[in-house]
Amino acid sequence: MRWIILIAFYIFIDIYGYQAVRSFSRNIWVGIIYFVISAIVIGNLFYQFNQPSGDGSFGGGRGMAIGIFLAFFVMKIVLAVMMLGEDIVRMPVAAFQRFYGPSESFSIPSRRKFLSTVALGLAAIPFASILYGMYKGKYDFRVLKYTLYFDDLPDAFDGYRIAQISDIHSGSFDDKNKISYGVDLLREQDTDAVFFTGDLVNNEASEMEGWKELFSSVKAKDGVYSVLGNHDYGDYKDWGSEEAKEENLRRLKDTHKEMGWNLLLNEHTFLEKDGQRIALVGVENWGAGGFKKKGDLDKAGEGLSDSEFKILLSHDPSHWEEKVKNDPKHYHLTLSGHTHGMQFGIEIPGWFRWSPVQYRYKHWAGIYEEFGRYINVNRGFGFLAYPGRVGIWPEISVIELKKGSKPA
Repeated sequence: MRWIILIAFYIFIDIYGYQAVRSFSRNIWVGIIYFVISAIVIGNLFYQFNQPSGDGSFGGGRGMAIGIFLAFFVMKIVLAVMMLGEDIVRMPVAAFQRFYGPSESFSIPSRRKFLSTVALGLAAIPFASILYGMYKGKYDFRVLKYTLYFDDLPDAFDGYRIAQISDIHSGSFDDKNKISYGVDLLREQDTDAVFFTGDLVNNEASEMEGWKELFSSVKAKDGVYSVLGNHDYGDYKDWGSEEAKEENLRRLKDTHKEMGWNLLLNEHTFLEKDGQRIALVGVENWGAGGFKKKGDLDKAGEGLSDSEFKILLSHDPSHWEEKVKNDPKHYHLTLSGHTHGMQFGIEIPGWFRWSPVQYRYKHWAGIYEEFGRYINVNRGFGFLAYPGRVGIWPEISVIELKKGSKPA
């Protein structure tokens, strides 16, 4: 049924979008080419989704089909909205002429070429942006630096620097040189510790086979620590048996170990410096709205006092909203990912930030603070489904912890 609805909506948008093209030329071949391209785009989407996918993910041909479809679809939505807006004006004018003017003067005003030109110009912006996101944006790595102040930070950790990456989704990668650049950029930050907050793969542990050596090169003086994300459990693939699914998860956990990453599974450890320490707590995935809820905050923080300084690794930021920020143990800083910033949006630092994902997640990118407790939602290192990024770039977060109150 959803495919029928999609097709019907696509045809409606397609026909309305064509009105802008038709204003420039009524040549039958222009119309034929327009609709043939439309048929190829949606036909390729259907074809790719009916081909067997080894890992059950949206990488490879599926991902490219999604990206190309989105580029044309969004472009045509802009055209359709502009043309529909013109019709909202044209039809009342025609109705007025029909009922109040002489009968021989009745006609529907023709479309204005100027408006069609504007519509095509506006539609070209998202079209080009989506294609750019597929070609370059998905590997346009950015280092975002933050300084957070805490009155109760142990003195020895004043100036302590941590790096965070999230949502690698290795099964989507298609350019080793670009990924190597991103990993090198992470290593260049030379932080005291590195934290990874889940979704190493799309579904299968085998997706990391060609990438383990590269990510093994990520080192830090106090170690690399990681947690699992919703995709790491393999829930988005038919495994044929529960045993096969469990074996895949076991292999993925082994992959973390083979790379020298310390995987935290509802448990905690300590980072120590000059006889002082802070607690590092890691939970399995816990997400609102139907996502897996294996995270056990009580178990992970068992034995920790309320006064100890704590950093929590939890993949899904909805966990912070639902459980963490009000927990009596007082988790000072939570590091999450998961949203990817939807890989699409507009960000003007210090002034404006928007993405469709904000209508699903209250905390979707960057630093948030409530009750003196912080969360950083990393925008993700990789990508999923749409093989690109527009406006929301792949991120390496670097956070410096400072002792004291934030300067006014």
